[in-house]
Amino acid sequence: MSTRQKGQELFIRADKVMTDLQISRPLAYRLIKEWNSELFAMGYTTISGRIPRAFYEKKIYGMSVEKK
Repeated sequence: MSTRQKGQELFIRADKVMTDLQISRPLAYRLIKEWNSELFAMGYTTISGRIPRAFYEKKIYGMSVEKK
């Protein structure tokens, strides 16, 4: 059972990281590469240039909404 809302993509791309964090494209790709390295070290399969939405929201302070 998925916890993502209808219409929400499973993966975040560099364009979304750029606009959310107001950073350059090269920096967005560098962050995605670093996060994918972390995921790979934890045993997950990764996709170059994309990051899972759940992991992205966890990594960026204030992005995730905690349930009470």
